[in-house]
Amino acid sequence: MTFTDEWKKLNWDEVKLSIYSKTAQDVERALNKPKRNLDDFKALISPAAEGYLEQMAQESARLTRQRFGHTMGFYIPLYLSNLCANACTYCGFSMENRIKRKTLNQDEIANEIDAIKAMNFDSVLLVTGEHETKVGMNYFRDTVPQIKRSFNYLAMEVQPLDQHEYAELKTLGLDAVMVYQETYHPSTYAEHHLRGNKTDFNYRLETPDRLAKAGIDKIGIGALIGLEEWRTDCFYVAAHLDYLERTYWQTRYSISFPRLRPCEGALQPKSIMSDKQLVQLICAYRLLNSEVELSLSTRESEYFRDNVLSLGITSVSAASKTQPGGYANNEEALEQFAISDERSASAVAQAVKARGFEPVWKDWERSYSG
Repeated sequence: MTFTDEWKKLNWDEVKLSIYSKTAQDVERALNKPKRNLDDFKALISPAAEGYLEQMAQESARLTRQRFGHTMGFYIPLYLSNLCANACTYCGFSMENRIKRKTLNQDEIANEIDAIKAMNFDSVLLVTGEHETKVGMNYFRDTVPQIKRSFNYLAMEVQPLDQHEYAELKTLGLDAVMVYQETYHPSTYAEHHLRGNKTDFNYRLETPDRLAKAGIDKIGIGALIGLEEWRTDCFYVAAHLDYLERTYWQTRYSISFPRLRPCEGALQPKSIMSDKQLVQLICAYRLLNSEVELSLSTRESEYFRDNVLSLGITSVSAASKTQPGGYANNEEALEQFAISDERSASAVAQAVKARGFEPVWKDWERSYSG
């Protein structure tokens, strides 16, 4: 059994209708419960809940402090390559975009490591385009051990791999993998993934199953907000999380909230999510699940990030560059998408401290276990 079996039991139109049919009474009922289920989550992300945002925010903040204290995890993405064999309508790395292509060699990676270590980071997210021959397992076998020697916690956001490959990467030092379904709506998925291995909806959908079976410590999931109607897509993320936690309870999980950002060949979002609605979603995830880690990247503005820190977020990226060689040799022509929060890592850390939080530069669990 995989999540595909659970996904087949859900009907997109029925889920959407259920969400939009929720009333104020449904929202109040959800808010008054000590533990909430997926039906309560529908109420909390519904239009009917927008009038209860203050109450949701207060409870979300309380639950987050109760579970995570006043710490805020810091991580930084390290882009190794922008080579990609997929054609995706929303991504700057799409094979159909005419951009300069670059894959870092070991010397260039060493330069990036030095630049990142100088900023105090000890938790790194490795990112590549999806190109299994040139930035596949052979490349990872060389680069993962090299990078792991310098950092306490190592995550990846690359093409989906087989279970035995994840198990091998774990032996080389891999701790976490972020894999976003982009959208859980199959026809919309097909509309935006035109060529390459990423056209395989089910293989991607089952990636978290393979990761958990391989014993990866933490798995990150999410939807690319804007490809489809955001409330319904984000319900599917919640359903995916619920399944994973029930099936693979030993694994930790995180959720991210990427909204479509300007990029080469930019796509206009099908569903616009306002800042207020993103706050609603963050709080709804926390009210559903007090254990899940919630991460907010530099796609969002510094104003927004600073003002939602206390509402449920547990980790943030800082000083991000979205191109290979971005820290040691900044070439903007190589970037995947434009970032919004352009502050230095130290400036973000100061803002976090000003709001009563303690920046944690390596994975929070590892930092407390010694």
